[in-house]
Amino acid sequence: MIALTAAAAISMTAAACSSSTDSAAAEADSVTVGNQWIKAADAGMSAAFADFTNRSDHEIRIVEATSPASARMEIHEVIEANGSRVMRPKAGGLVIPAHGSAALKPGGDHLMFIDLKAPLRTGTQTPITVKFADGTSTTFTGQVRDFAGNQENYAPTGDGSTPAHGG
Repeated sequence: MIALTAAAAISMTAAACSSSTDSAAAEADSVTVGNQWIKAADAGMSAAFADFTNRSDHEIRIVEATSPASARMEIHEVIEANGSRVMRPKAGGLVIPAHGSAALKPGGDHLMFIDLKAPLRTGTQTPITVKFADGTSTTFTGQVRDFAGNQENYAPTGDGSTPAHGG
């Protein structure tokens, strides 16, 4: 696990890798990450939350996330379906509006850890890399916290691919 102080993690703006060849700034250079944290979990699934701020003149889209803590990650949204709140992959990724922000929060959009490789213990820190539509990426670190709100249940649905959100 990478250990960073909370102040360093919150102020991290662009540990970016640019593959953009045009004269516009790389998307990763225009995004800051703050208030990032991860829900503690022993096994299976968990979620990461953060605030992304876009300082550019155009919308920026997060299209992928990875972390050494899990076998895979997905960008998820929570919707109402048949009277229940259900998580599903967010089609098209997460949009951060020009000169705006996007919040990942419990009960809403979040980054889903799927098939944790080891427990996420309270007080530890875990790196997460997000990839933008232009191919650039940035890595930030989230502190693992206990969280009992929303009584979230990260359990697979019948097809085993999309987690369900228990109320």
